[in-house]
Amino acid sequence: MVTREDVLKVLSQIEDPDLHKDIVTLGFIKELIIDGSTVSFSMELTIAGCPLKNMFKEEAERVVLELDGVDKVNIVMTSRDRKRSNDTESLKNVKNIIAVASAKGGVGKSTVTATLASEFASKGYKVGVLDTDLFGPSLATLYNQHDVKIYQKGEMMIPFESNGMKFMSFGYLIGDSPAIMRGPMVSGYITQILTQVDWGELDYLFIDMPPGTGDIQLTISQTIKLDGAVIVTTRSSLSLVDVVKGILMFEKVEIPILGVVENMSHFVCDSCDKEHHIFGEQRGDLSERFGIETLAHIPIEATRAVPFDKYKTNDLNSELANNLVRQLGAITSKAITPPQVALSKDLVTITWDDGTVKEVPNKELRDSCKCALCVDEYTGKKTLKKEDIPEDIHGEKAVPLGNYAVSIQWSDGHTSSIYPYSSLK
Repeated sequence: MVTREDVLKVLSQIEDPDLHKDIVTLGFIKELIIDGSTVSFSMELTIAGCPLKNMFKEEAERVVLELDGVDKVNIVMTSRDRKRSNDTESLKNVKNIIAVASAKGGVGKSTVTATLASEFASKGYKVGVLDTDLFGPSLATLYNQHDVKIYQKGEMMIPFESNGMKFMSFGYLIGDSPAIMRGPMVSGYITQILTQVDWGELDYLFIDMPPGTGDIQLTISQTIKLDGAVIVTTRSSLSLVDVVKGILMFEKVEIPILGVVENMSHFVCDSCDKEHHIFGEQRGDLSERFGIETLAHIPIEATRAVPFDKYKTNDLNSELANNLVRQLGAITSKAITPPQVALSKDLVTITWDDGTVKEVPNKELRDSCKCALCVDEYTGKKTLKKEDIPEDIHGEKAVPLGNYAVSIQWSDGHTSSIYPYSSLK
């Protein structure tokens, strides 16, 4: 007769490709029952709607059925409860809050926010969108909304509902009037729209952040608990310099980076089907340079100019949503332990939780920086010359960036070096 140990042994052969550990070690297997030749258990994944759910189920059925004495396998797929804490009353029933941000304007951040929200809604999730750009709200334009009226119930504003989603925007409140106000007043408006909207039950609330890394962004980040941030960029060197600013800002307030969306990545010629990269050819994947995943490379397409009230899904948008769910699951599982990074006058020492230790000379590591100030975005060639690096170069501060990279501030004044842990091992 098959035993519990037999079943767990074969299930431990299945590895989560995002967490790089087997599903038994990760604690996915619950309520394992063996009744004669029938094996039953539940598999609790890190997040609802995981795109890998069917793969896990099919593989688990296959390996257990291969055991002698097993004729039937019953698997119930579940996910971990997402419970919010330290949030306002208006957000207590919102399972996931995702910020969509860019440190630079004009990269299509609002369009990416609308794409994510509409795609998640098309998959059956309860979705809300909050436009917090006080000076350039665009939600009404993107969704072809006119003369939206916002009502109040007590002290709470009721979000506008359309296309199966809930919406709130400064544009609904101030109309076409220019927003002319100073810092304290801006913070007051931001706090109000974050804490006094009755969202009800939502699976995902996407927050369209204002561009930049200033007071408004910090107010949002510190007022509510964000589950993660998506950074939107283009291939231009100026945008990529600002990617680093965005990463460091969110890490400073302990908000995990879920990934980067490279917008306006290219366009495809309708005559020859050739891809043209108007911001330059890709010079190394962003994950290699910054340690964070690229969730999608979105091309310039005429169909993306269609208002989102007529949204239709496509393979690229579906892949973008699936990649975001996988990254959110990986972040919230806390299954990946980042290494310890120690600085000295000669070396940077990296120690992993399995006991592996690597020492890298300071000058060598400084020379390997791949930020936009040290590598030409259009040619891929290094602009930093090794002979220009001081011999006594050393790290002054190491800042862990989630479980994917470390930022090192160097004694020569360079502060935008980000080293993926994968490149240091």
